[in-house]
Amino acid sequence: VGANGRLGSMVCRYLLRNNPNTKVLAAVHYVGDSSSRGYGRLSYEVGAEDGVGTIGAAWSEDRNASFMYTDEMKDYNLQNLRVIDVELLDPVQCMTLTEDVDSVIWCATDFNGNKPRAVSGLNIAFLFRAVAAPTKGRVEIEGLQNILGGLKNGKQNKRWNMEREGGQSVSPKSNNPISFVLVSTAEDAFDDFTTPLGDFKALKRDGERILREDFPSVSHCILQMARYDENFVDEDLDIQFDENAATDDGVEKRRRRINRRDAARIAVEALTDENLLGKKVEVYTALRGR
Repeated sequence: VGANGRLGSMVCRYLLRNNPNTKVLAAVHYVGDSSSRGYGRLSYEVGAEDGVGTIGAAWSEDRNASFMYTDEMKDYNLQNLRVIDVELLDPVQCMTLTEDVDSVIWCATDFNGNKPRAVSGLNIAFLFRAVAAPTKGRVEIEGLQNILGGLKNGKQNKRWNMEREGGQSVSPKSNNPISFVLVSTAEDAFDDFTTPLGDFKALKRDGERILREDFPSVSHCILQMARYDENFVDEDLDIQFDENAATDDGVEKRRRRINRRDAARIAVEALTDENLLGKKVEVYTALRGR
């Protein structure tokens, strides 16, 4: 969920290229029938635009443009990818999206860093939603609840169908892989920011609470990512976990950084990591700055 974001698109890429037998459903924000902005970054990241394109010369009779698959793209496993437009604040759409889903990696957010996207980047899609329906809800809270509710109902329906057909029901706590990976933000990664619908840090912590307390039957883990840094932090570094972040030195915690590609890697690997089941951990790979 949030597959067209900078992190979400990398998660899709990692899933496709390292798990060739996995079907990936990429949920992107709805931006209009005639626009491709809803999945433009995702398309580029997963390699859908790596094919060979041809276009006829302006003075020729053949002015058609074409774009073709090449053998170099065979390891991209794009046949396993399905992209769906979804409004996370619409519970019906979320219910439909999660109807036959085993696991969710949540990368969606209303924020760019610690500032609302509609403000920080003048994102037309988010700005339109904020103006048209200012009280409709927040992705971090209502959007998360909608997806969790749909996922929970979908899993319950699967168990009931198995029982009716004489199969053996599977306990939610023994699910493999983990049902829900929530990518959140570390407490000291950013300063707080106040919005009309709540403070940045409070919204993040409330989303984590909703997952743990309101949906206890959904197996999960919470990854509180350090600040992302692709300029001065290399990728493919060893992942560091901190389960006792609340007792650590705040100065050192503010120096923690992680490359988004490493964040995407651990978000995917967390699905099958039993050591992370039910846990909330801060995740980082390096220390930078002061």
